[in-house]
Amino acid sequence: MIRTLIVDDDFRVAALHRAYVEKVPGFIVVGEAGTGTDALRLIATTRPDLVLLDIYLPDISGLEVLRTIRETGTPRVDVIAITAARDVESLRSAMQGGVVHYLIKPFRFAALQEKLQSYAAMRQRLAQLSEADQHAVDTLYHILRHASSETLPKGLSRPTLELVIRILHEAAHDLAAAEVAELASLSRVTARRYLDHLVQFGRVEVVMRYGSPGRPEHRYHLVAPVASLS
Repeated sequence: MIRTLIVDDDFRVAALHRAYVEKVPGFIVVGEAGTGTDALRLIATTRPDLVLLDIYLPDISGLEVLRTIRETGTPRVDVIAITAARDVESLRSAMQGGVVHYLIKPFRFAALQEKLQSYAAMRQRLAQLSEADQHAVDTLYHILRHASSETLPKGLSRPTLELVIRILHEAAHDLAAAEVAELASLSRVTARRYLDHLVQFGRVEVVMRYGSPGRPEHRYHLVAPVASLS
């Protein structure tokens, strides 16, 4: 079970978010906090895997909570931040270590459900990597951090983009759009849109495979970052 902490100063909203989270299989709520101070205390005592964090809190902001988590060396905790559209850039600057996704207020259950399911898929895939593959894990986080700063075309979601990146990262060979679609539970057309976006930003390279007579097949693989991971 993925242990989840709810942080929101409105107890009615917190209760609603608890109900949302507990509707998604594989998640359990281990606590609720109404202030940033309480959030930090509960993170230290309950050791959640994931924090659903409102950015606007009565004592310190959610951004300050994020920075404190990162600066104090708290064991890895991942975050889905609840924020307004105008604060997205400030939130991105706080994305250092761990995984930070965000939801723009207001949102419905379906939006949170997609985030949680994508996060659960990411945890499962990373858990399959052995400790000997730590470099691979670091490389994956490096690529995801860069992808999080890219502006997505209308109709593309960041959790699905990150899932496509992880699928390519773990593949032992290049993949066709149909293979990516099957692994990500997407239509072939939708998978191709994500792949084309990644190609445009230089994260993915497309190669042509000539086999049986007919049109050549497009194959995709992740481009390893050249820059240092530090």
